[in-house]
Amino acid sequence: MGVTPTGYLHPSYAASLEYGEPRRLAASGGWLIQREIGATGARDAISCYPLLCCADWNRLEEDVRQLKDLEDLVTVTVVTDPFGETSAEQLQRCFPDLARPFKEHFVVDLSRPAESVWDPHHRRNVRKGLQAVQVERVGQSVSCAAEWVALYTVLSARHGITGFAAFSPRALTAQLGVPGAVVFRASRDGQAAGMTVWYVQNDVAYYHLGAYTDDGYRQYASFALFAEAIQYFTSLGLKWLDLGAGAGLADDPSGGLARFKRGWSTGTRTAYLCGRVLDRARYSELVKLAGAEGDPYFPAYRNGTFALR
Repeated sequence: MGVTPTGYLHPSYAASLEYGEPRRLAASGGWLIQREIGATGARDAISCYPLLCCADWNRLEEDVRQLKDLEDLVTVTVVTDPFGETSAEQLQRCFPDLARPFKEHFVVDLSRPAESVWDPHHRRNVRKGLQAVQVERVGQSVSCAAEWVALYTVLSARHGITGFAAFSPRALTAQLGVPGAVVFRASRDGQAAGMTVWYVQNDVAYYHLGAYTDDGYRQYASFALFAEAIQYFTSLGLKWLDLGAGAGLADDPSGGLARFKRGWSTGTRTAYLCGRVLDRARYSELVKLAGAEGDPYFPAYRNGTFALR
């Protein structure tokens, strides 16, 4: 019998996403989201936010070949799991139209003593945070749904979050109930100052989302939460943490989020951006309709003068 899927591999995570219809990749065990292409009657497929994870990467090409049999599916685009058991060569065979390094994810090798790895600035802020807030692992993740939704709603408004990460209250609540979800809560005087959500898959814990109050930022709640999470996942015997990449479409090594994640990490791993045209004739028609001939964006019809959204 196979291992029960958790985290991004679990069907309930794909079902939480609201920008299309989930489609399981039967051979590899991954998930895609199928989306309408404007009012054209055609659809394309993308990986779930933020990554395509597979139980069996050696069978992904089999799944992608079978997608060509779907008459209304024009392209497939994915961002791969940095811990996926695949290679650049395999990805290039599977996605001949696009397979290139996309983002460097900061990772933590949990076999190394945590505080020997942390940036001195982080160690100081961990001490400050743990003196100012109380950190707990939430036993029943969905029990903190109201607090979590409130925190993330404020975060979204503050930073103008749009696109795939602009989760609705329904999606945020559903994601807390995904098997493998682990939630940490920081509080001051009983009031939530910040929370982080992680997903455990096999021997890796993936940082999913985090949000803080203004007071939580001032009291270094993020440092206290990450320190406690690292200690907890180490105690579980996990091997790695994936902290994700910096903000934006291109990694900015000087950005605040990248500095924060780098301060905990032992190195980086590469996530690849991959794409394949499944129906070349229809693809050409859509690119022309969007005024996107020659556009290097993939799929080009979503980035042209008359981009098909």
